Amino acid sequence: MQHQRRRSRFSERLLLSRRVQFATGLCVVVLAPALWLWGWSFWTNSAPSQGYSMAVVTLAYALPVILALQLSRYPGMRPLMVVLPGLAMGFGVALGGAIALELLIDPTYVGSAMGLAALWSLAHYQLVSRYSILKLAVVPYGRANSMSPSPNVEWCPLLAPSLVGHRVDGVVVDMKELLPKEWQGFLADCTISGIPIYHATTVQEMINGRVPLDQLFENQYGSLRPRDDYDVIKRLMDILGALILIPVMLPLMLIVAVLIRHDSSGPSLFTQQRMGFHCRPFTLYKFRTMYVDQQGSGFTSEGYDPRITRIGHVLRKYRIDELPQLFNVLKGDMSLIGPRPESMNLTDWYEKDVPFFFYRHMVKPGITGWAQVEQGYAAEVDGMVRKIEYDFYYIKNISFWLDMLIVIKTVKIILTGFGSR
Repeated sequence: MQHQRRRSRFSERLLLSRRVQFATGLCVVVLAPALWLWGWSFWTNSAPSQGYSMAVVTLAYALPVILALQLSRYPGMRPLMVVLPGLAMGFGVALGGAIALELLIDPTYVGSAMGLAALWSLAHYQLVSRYSILKLAVVPYGRANSMSPSPNVEWCPLLAPSLVGHRVDGVVVDMKELLPKEWQGFLADCTISGIPIYHATTVQEMINGRVPLDQLFENQYGSLRPRDDYDVIKRLMDILGALILIPVMLPLMLIVAVLIRHDSSGPSLFTQQRMGFHCRPFTLYKFRTMYVDQQGSGFTSEGYDPRITRIGHVLRKYRIDELPQLFNVLKGDMSLIGPRPESMNLTDWYEKDVPFFFYRHMVKPGITGWAQVEQGYAAEVDGMVRKIEYDFYYIKNISFWLDMLIVIKTVKIILTGFGSR
């Protein structure tokens, strides 16, 4: 069979991109301003302030880049979303630490390095995003024929079992389909040649950040079991996060409570029974955002809802109504990050119409989660199915880095109000 034999260019480009980012970035950000300000003499006769300054810049630059590289494996992650704010925070923390420790630093050097770090990161990631589009050949059988369009992927449908004329990073195939012998031989040849073969559902999950519900039938639940070794770490982070955030947010919560009472009659807090971990009900705390004398259908409608108070719209837009749930986290009913807990009425409704709905209760519900930052609010069955698919992706890929990405996206929503339900 005629066939172009080559390694995955996408993997090679990604590895090269990481090496270039670290090596070239450190030279530009750390060494270039040192040579410009101090000359070559700093190699042999450097002052303590120069050494401290270079250490501060190295840490402030490296940490955001490492974070961005770890998060870049997840769908919809743009490195600049992390790197630029991370650089600002990294340099701020590093400078604050140096001042607190009374270390002598060169402000001209640190300022020059910070400007170069921002410019280099901007130029580097713009270049990478332009030339790192994933090119995948598609075997024309089964669900591989209906791959979703994506700005990060170029699909190359195959008309014959050959890659002649195609330069691709991998081949997508529906492995549940019984393929003709010539296509089976083609895939075997790809494997021998080192060209990755991807299952169609795996690629869709990688692109969309969702696990299709029909995939549960295929894997018989096993692959969606969350990692047990992360439970203890996650619980410790929840306790630490709640203990830090509650004192910081308490003045804001007191002000919000007064404003709610002034805006409309009724209590400031709203409590409701929600379905929790392993299907155990618990009492959830929220700031009240609705009038107490309004009747509705049992859930918040999308778009304009006359039951929501004037201040309630603001609280919902910036997620401030969720702050009392920090006490739920401290009690152990919830986690900071996880699938949103639904009311008991909605749980009964969804369980009848949404396959595997109760499976999302394998992990603790959270104040924010992957479905919330990717989709937002969903009440109808169709929207809930997609939300469940996001929740399953989180359960399957639960990790420290995915939690960090959700935190970053949640902060963005809180600060801008964009993407809130």
